[in-house]
Amino acid sequence: MKKTFTTKDFILFGLIILLLVLLILSMNQVDRQWQKLTRVESMLAEQSKDVSALRGSLSVIKQKIDKAQLVSQTPTASNNINTSNASTTTANVAENNIPPVFQRAYEATQKEDFALGGWFTSSLSTTIKTLTPLVSTSAYASEIQSYVLESLLSLNSDTLQYEGKLAKSWQISEDGLTITFQLRDNVLFSDGEPFDSTDVVFTFNFIMNEKIKAPSLRAYYKQIDSVVANGKHEVVFKYKEPYFKALDFAGGMNILAEHFYKPYLEKTEEFNQSKGLLIGTGPYRLADPKNWKPDQDSLELIRNNRYWGAVQPSFDRVAWRIIQNDSARLTTFRNSDIDLYGDAQPIDFDKLKDDEQLNKISDRFNYTSPTSGYGYIGWNQMLEGKETRFADKRVRQAMTWLIDKQKIIDSVFLGYRKPAVSPFGEGSPQHNPNIKPEKQDIAKGKALLKEAGFEDRDGDGVIEDKDGKPFEFKLIYFGTNETTKRMVLLLKDMYARAGIKLIPIPSEWPVMLEALDKKNFEAITLGWGGTIESDLYQIFHSDQIKEGDNRTSYKNPELDKVIDEARKMVDKEKRMKLWQQTEKILIEDQPYTFLTRRMELGFANKRIKNQRMTKLGLNTGSLENYIPKALQKHSN
Repeated sequence: MKKTFTTKDFILFGLIILLLVLLILSMNQVDRQWQKLTRVESMLAEQSKDVSALRGSLSVIKQKIDKAQLVSQTPTASNNINTSNASTTTANVAENNIPPVFQRAYEATQKEDFALGGWFTSSLSTTIKTLTPLVSTSAYASEIQSYVLESLLSLNSDTLQYEGKLAKSWQISEDGLTITFQLRDNVLFSDGEPFDSTDVVFTFNFIMNEKIKAPSLRAYYKQIDSVVANGKHEVVFKYKEPYFKALDFAGGMNILAEHFYKPYLEKTEEFNQSKGLLIGTGPYRLADPKNWKPDQDSLELIRNNRYWGAVQPSFDRVAWRIIQNDSARLTTFRNSDIDLYGDAQPIDFDKLKDDEQLNKISDRFNYTSPTSGYGYIGWNQMLEGKETRFADKRVRQAMTWLIDKQKIIDSVFLGYRKPAVSPFGEGSPQHNPNIKPEKQDIAKGKALLKEAGFEDRDGDGVIEDKDGKPFEFKLIYFGTNETTKRMVLLLKDMYARAGIKLIPIPSEWPVMLEALDKKNFEAITLGWGGTIESDLYQIFHSDQIKEGDNRTSYKNPELDKVIDEARKMVDKEKRMKLWQQTEKILIEDQPYTFLTRRMELGFANKRIKNQRMTKLGLNTGSLENYIPKALQKHSN
């Protein structure tokens, strides 16, 4: 029986044909939309180039306008200005009327090959846990924040004197307890909101909020009695008692935007757990200041086009690539995919210093600066509520006498370090020049250990305590650093000669930070950065055991007393004598074994212009640097 098409079939067939036609038309429409989108993207790219070029012209115009504005804000000498700071507080301007804080950057813009644009790219050897201010603790996070956040004052890297930044001038009372800052009135945060005195007051109160996870910072600011705004452009810091770093901490406080961070006063735990809440008045910014995520293979900051400064940031972007392997980092630098090969391992640096290909594309640097800091072994005196063997001063002393620091410097660091005897550097006035680095004395170390109850009781070459328990301990170290690994293996051999078993525990950076926070370690090797004049309170005062950076639970009432006296002493000569007393106590107590003072080793690509050495080190990545147009890459 033959089937015939019914009216219903014809209708259904027609609908199918109609749907096919509509589908084809729809596909054509989508294709046209994609073509249109491609054309728009192309047009935007062209416009972006035009905007980039226009920026250069506008920057020149802005500099001229800002010159006139900033001249009117330039303070004159005041009778109530502390004379010891008068050279910086008066902010004398040069002939071109650019404030001192922008003077060197302005001079760079006058060079013949100066140009805006391009990317400056560096690298990090580990991922960053968080970029949120106050709760972040890593040096890498601080480096990135320095491009985004700004303070009232800035330290001149050549004179080591303060210059006005967000503040245009300041006065210090005769008793040193009151510091009054006059603020600039042309400053914007990167989202366009104006900066004023309420942001300074908010920042201090936010830091001092006990619910905010910033105990180490609170340790320094707790000496401030109040921070009060006198109108929009004046703010007054009042200290409870004299403090030798009063200006450092008042002027150096990174200012947070009240309008951005204030909501987190009601959500402090959310703030403490956040990963990327970062906004400021600085020359660069996060593309999204609220939603940056960790565990990425790179990190980028973009130019803050609202930057208030007399000189605009030259780079389109500042970027960091996460490269944990040293060999990969060197290869990346050779290919000019990063501009800075810093923190070079000594063995690599020594091989590369005569590398012709590398010398063609880069400048080599090695130096020790006041902020280079020192490496140490921290001996934890309390673990899980009980005293460890390192609570005995004789044991800590012995652990230091058993180490041959010069051998470590020669064998591991190939001479690119100096021995450390205390937290204070060799050239620091805090250091007693009569104290010289101690040399290894195994016999003295063994004698101290025996006095403390440790000796080889069964003739197996390992020393035991009175209960027959072998002397062995775990040493945590940063596992991806090959130089540190070689140092730990050498330490293991040195301690073995005295019958002590060192168990190396290589760890990732987040694991090390967690161990420090929880004081869950026997011994750990790390480093502290340095400052022009160090305040030992945060690291060695017993008040800082609970929440501060005294991670080894070290207590000495005599040291506490001298630290307290030194911090209050305004007279520099008397203060240095007190610091030298603290040095003597620390050398006697050895809460740390102070190992070596580091040198900065590395290479910087020559395409980055105006790189120079300052008293604080290489200025690469600062407002003073730029890339000539012909050498720019990744430019927008």
